[in-house]
Order: sequence, then structure tokens, then C-alpha cells
Amino acid sequence: MAVPGDRKYLKSHEWHKLDGGVVTIGITQHAADELTDVTYVDLPKVGAKVTGGKPFGVIESVKATSDLISGVDGEVTAINSDLNDHPDLVNQDPFERGWMVRVRPSSPSQADALMTADAYEKQLGH
Repeated sequence: MAVPGDRKYLKSHEWHKLDGGVVTIGITQHAADELTDVTYVDLPKVGAKVTGGKPFGVIESVKATSDLISGVDGEVTAINSDLNDHPDLVNQDPFERGWMVRVRPSSPSQADALMTADAYEKQLGH
């Protein structure tokens, strides 16, 4: 499993990609594989505030229900509404089409403190 080097990671398996002052957040392939078949994703509304280290939503699969954690403080600017009808996008393409939310961070430097791809792979034992 390749872990993209263009984003940062949380120990709880969320990825964060900073692009033009907005952070896109999703879950890693490892998390998607562990959950197996994703059946539902509960995301906040656009305009909602998120807090680093706190849940912003929930992901459900046939195997488990897990919180989705943000690594940054900020305001949700977009949600992936495709996940309403196609939660399986998270399993099929977690690093691109299966993204969850976009957040305008209060402090973009918060993302700097998250794990690099190398550190995340080490955590996975790769």
C-alpha cells in the first residue's frame, strides 16, 4: 500500500492535504481496508467548526463504527456529498474520490505538526 507523500497523517489514520489555504481530509487505505465495506459516512455541514484532535464525523462499515478526527482547527468549506449515495468510494479510492471534508484552518501551521508519510508508514510497521 503506497502512502502518498503529499499529505500529513494522524495516528487515527486520517490524511490531511493542504492546498491553497484549504485542508482536505479523508482516511487512509489502511483504515479503509480495516473497516472493510463502508456503508455510511456522517459528515458535518458546510460552515461547521472543527477542532484539532476532536471528531468531526462518523464512518460506519459492516465491521465497525469509527469517529473521524480532524488534525486542524477551522471551518468546513465543503463536504464530499458523493459519499451520501456512494460511501463505497472510501474503499475504492480513499486518497482521491473518497475524501471527506475540506476545512479552512484557523492556523495552517497546525498541519505541520502532523505525521509525515514516512512516520505514518513506520507506525504501520512498513
